[in-house]
Amino acid sequence: MRELTYYVATSLDGCIAAPDGSFDVFPVEGDHMAAIVHDYPDTLPSHVQRALGLEADGSRFDTVVMGWRTYTPALDVGITSPYAHLRQVVATRRSGLDVDPGIELTADPVATVRVLKQEDGAGIWLAGGGELAASLIDEIDRLVLKVNPLVLGSGVRLFGDAGYDPHVFETVQVRPFDSGVTILELVRRR
Repeated sequence: MRELTYYVATSLDGCIAAPDGSFDVFPVEGDHMAAIVHDYPDTLPSHVQRALGLEADGSRFDTVVMGWRTYTPALDVGITSPYAHLRQVVATRRSGLDVDPGIELTADPVATVRVLKQEDGAGIWLAGGGELAASLIDEIDRLVLKVNPLVLGSGVRLFGDAGYDPHVFETVQVRPFDSGVTILELVRRR
């Protein structure tokens, strides 16, 4: 069975974006970036891979699931298929949307992820956002959190506005970097 991995940048206080959805406060320079490029090249947008002369092989992830608000920043700059090297699934309750043919829309992300997990292939990357992650919490097998040395105070929460419902994960790797970023990897305790 394929794993669903929530791989995302977060602040120390659990925000994955500012209140307006922007995430440019997270550093894109520093020694942690070499590890991200080396270990998670599938998570780099296709245009970034081209600019860096990379070609992700799909060995870690071959599918990305994201919410509509995670997808729209690409649309806002004219990129209709941000992860063309992956199967792209966008969760939205909106209907009648005209999107790139490489984008699959779903109004039921839980059912969609359950089907994806039964298919053959590499891992499934949950790219965000927080509300979507909250709806998929029971399906998340692994967390890879790029914990940034920042406190935002408010913003888009790692798991949206999910209510109290404990889920236990075990730490399998902690990688601190001189940049202050720590990559924290955890797996669901079954």
